[in-house]
Amino acid sequence: MKIKDVAGLIEGTVITGKENLDSLVEMAFASDLMSDVLTVKTDNLLLLTGLVNTQSIRTAEMSDISCIIIVRNKRVTQEMISIAKESRITIIQSPYSMFKASGILFNAGIKPVF
Repeated sequence: MKIKDVAGLIEGTVITGKENLDSLVEMAFASDLMSDVLTVKTDNLLLLTGLVNTQSIRTAEMSDISCIIIVRNKRVTQEMISIAKESRITIIQSPYSMFKASGILFNAGIKPVF
């Protein structure tokens, strides 16, 4: 599924990475524990998290995750935006809970990692 379609499904606002909206994602992982994210080794992965600090961006960098959805209507910091732009990571903010966003994406065909 294209990232722009993901954003539409979860009523997301694209904060960074608008140039990547035609990129494809196949799987998603939802977690606020970045140590759990680091254990996932999958391509074309989408991360859903409520963690709004630079740790989420740095973890995405190390895990080759190109798109992060920030759930629960949380707002990213300017520092997160700067790092994400440097790393070409798309950040999408969604008003939905992690559970609701995950369910919507699952029903639309995004596969779970586990």
